[in-house]
Amino acid sequence: MDSLARFAPHIYALLRIVVGLLFAMHGSQKLLGFPGDKPPVEIASLMGLAGIIELVGGLLIAFGFLTRVAAFVASGTMAVAYFMAHAPQGAIPLLNQGELAVVYCFVFLYIAAQGSGPWSVDNLIRKDRRDVLPR
Repeated sequence: MDSLARFAPHIYALLRIVVGLLFAMHGSQKLLGFPGDKPPVEIASLMGLAGIIELVGGLLIAFGFLTRVAAFVASGTMAVAYFMAHAPQGAIPLLNQGELAVVYCFVFLYIAAQGSGPWSVDNLIRKDRRDVLPR
């Protein structure tokens, strides 16, 4: 297993990218009705706001741009979603269909703490700054 540890930064980047894109798809489904066959929600509603956060935040997280801020906002959004939509139906996420909201909440909290990692716009910007700064 130690041999897999050397790939940890890149596996983390894959996690960030995949989770970000999946989250963005929830937003596109709410705002555009795609993917799926549900009609878009009203943009000036709580679900519309959630859709904007999901689409924009998910893309920011996937591309690794403003990652910590986007992930922190996304984490909070999922906590609110869980307590508003799922917890009133019971306390156990498996039974109230809130599992995904809880998983997203904690994965995004971890990403907010960890940062963007490799394969990210944030990382490219940091590298550019280091190249310009005098030594």
